[in-house]
Amino acid sequence: MTTAEPATVDTALKKLVGEKTAKALAGHLDLHTAGDLMYHFPRRYDERGEHTDIRSLDVGEQVTVLAQVQRTAVRPMRQRRGNLLEVTVGDNSGGTLTLTFFGNQAWRERELRPGRWGLFAGKVTEFRGRRQLNGPEYVLLGEGGEGEVAAAEEVEEFAGALIPVYPAAAAVPTWVIARCVRVVLDTVTPPDDPLPTGLRVGRKLVGIGTALREIHRPSSKEELYRARRRLKWDEAFAVQLTLVQRKLRAASWPATPRPARAGGLLDAFDARLPYELTSGQRDVGVEIAADLAGPHPMHRLLQGEVGSGKTVVALRAMLQVVDAGGQAALLAPTEVLAAQHHRGMLDLLGPLAQAGELGAADDATRVELVTGSLGAAARRRALAEVAEGRAGIVLGTHALLYEGVDFADLGLVVVDEQHRFGVEQRDALRSKAEQPPHVLVMTATPIPRTVAMTVYGDLETSTLSQLPQGRSPIASHVVPAAEKPAFLDRAWRRVREEVTAGHQAYVVCPRIGEGPATEEEPPREDDNGRRPPLAVTEVAPLLAEGPLHGLRIGVLHGRLPADEKDAVMRSFADGTLDVLVATTVVEVGVNVPNATVMIVLDADRFGVSQLHQLRGRVGRGSAAGLCLLVSEAAEGSSARERLDAVASTTDGFKLAELDLEQRREGDVLGATQSGHRSHLRLLSLLRDADLIRDARAEALTLVGEDPELARHPALAASVAALVDEERAEYLEKG
Repeated sequence: MTTAEPATVDTALKKLVGEKTAKALAGHLDLHTAGDLMYHFPRRYDERGEHTDIRSLDVGEQVTVLAQVQRTAVRPMRQRRGNLLEVTVGDNSGGTLTLTFFGNQAWRERELRPGRWGLFAGKVTEFRGRRQLNGPEYVLLGEGGEGEVAAAEEVEEFAGALIPVYPAAAAVPTWVIARCVRVVLDTVTPPDDPLPTGLRVGRKLVGIGTALREIHRPSSKEELYRARRRLKWDEAFAVQLTLVQRKLRAASWPATPRPARAGGLLDAFDARLPYELTSGQRDVGVEIAADLAGPHPMHRLLQGEVGSGKTVVALRAMLQVVDAGGQAALLAPTEVLAAQHHRGMLDLLGPLAQAGELGAADDATRVELVTGSLGAAARRRALAEVAEGRAGIVLGTHALLYEGVDFADLGLVVVDEQHRFGVEQRDALRSKAEQPPHVLVMTATPIPRTVAMTVYGDLETSTLSQLPQGRSPIASHVVPAAEKPAFLDRAWRRVREEVTAGHQAYVVCPRIGEGPATEEEPPREDDNGRRPPLAVTEVAPLLAEGPLHGLRIGVLHGRLPADEKDAVMRSFADGTLDVLVATTVVEVGVNVPNATVMIVLDADRFGVSQLHQLRGRVGRGSAAGLCLLVSEAAEGSSARERLDAVASTTDGFKLAELDLEQRREGDVLGATQSGHRSHLRLLSLLRDADLIRDARAEALTLVGEDPELARHPALAASVAALVDEERAEYLEKG
């Protein structure tokens, strides 16, 4: 690059920081341009001499700590020649950390003299009860004078009160990133501000150039706050503009109206329901019925607590579409759940689902199940029923997405437990309709308002909060197996008592057993060297020979053949099994009203929402439910506090907030589903609710005036950079 070419955000880092450093930044942190580095924000800020709280560090964690050298000691190594240098560092919290350096390094002992402050980076390990960093990278922070070893530019970099600590890698420590950032900030022309001036002034937001400089090199805490607020606003605004634009576009698509028909299948179904719909089910049904009757496709999210009756609401919507001459498809995440839906709908519909059979109702349709495990003859018959339109309702797994599954007139797609499906899978099913079908996505994981506004911002949202009559309360308790093994013995006796009383039980394990890692088969050991999670195939025989000897025990997990899974579920449902030892394959949709107790082993290995979903499998009948969360997590640990919180409430919305607090924002936004890291680096869906709401309001106004942002090209480019096309597609479909 010649001197005549000014550096911009698009300039390659190798032209600014050198080939070797640029290669490390690209290979380890995926940073390639000046803009990439400018948007690689500090993870936190340390203040020299302030409380860093070394005591809070977890074993196995990659850390960068600001600490002061307290003492050094040199001793000979036992196993090999040479000496071991041990350096004890601490902070004002009273916590200490040992740094170990192998080999004869007298120069390092002179360098790391007591009283010196430094940044130390490495992986926390534990040896004889003491936490340590082995051979850490470090940079010392000094006041100058004899013996000063930190390079002049590094001292200058950290001379301010606030020291940025970046997301780093072993090969690229935080101080190397900080040095590169300084080069970029001093060299690169700041980008033009994409925000409309009126909006920026009205919302009291600093300019983009100021924000980018202050977030990396804050002149004060106040300026850092203003910088973060501006950059958070950019993220929230980009997402909301994308969602509002796509919601408007989707509202203009044509769809075949599917109005309700008096005296049709839906009316006949309502007349034969063995119970009354809740007022919530009726209200949501009215909303959905109006959507289906419209000339544009419904895009609605139906959320409701475990057991709130979402499936009946979905079935009524499907029957309205069938009454209007169309077909409805329900996509379920597992064969167990798809088969359960099939059995449940056949039972509810009775003669209404027996078209072509003796004793069928006049308006009857057919309900077909399409899964990957169907035999060739059964598959051909089912596909013919679907293609020729005789099957008004089609239930299935991913098998519905394959070529060869054709619909006569697909009018409604229902996606159950939508978070289990990627964008491409939902798209594949929608593409099987000639015109965009109506779409209803359902989740039993309650969604905090900010998540609904951000992830599902282009969907209308309906919520079922009431539980149907006859549902029983569920009591939950933590069983501290390590501290009080007698409590675990009591838990197994409790299972026997429930079985003696004529009820059934679930025992849930985090792992299947020997075999490759899958969604329900996590890696066997974690980074902290804990024992492998308990496995279904290992626990079931131990229970059969030990505390549950004599009970009828079944095993259910995702690696069983489909017909075997179905047979096990049927046996449990009809009461010929007393206890089902299973993985999270029972997490959603499984409905056995006679099951009253669930024991979750290694409960700390599950997420908050998962535990809430799992315990929803009990208490589905007239008898009270009991969920026992067994864990070896120590009292006072974050894992134990999480379990205590789950045990303390059955309010799914409170637990959803807790879940959000403990998860990375990228996980919430579906980075895993889309295959990309989250582009939201600062925005917190939990803490920034007001900012998100304000950004939504501004986005509605701006897109209402300028739908394609044609009058705001810089803003359109900024949105494209922050929310790339795949992210936008993910956000669009939830």
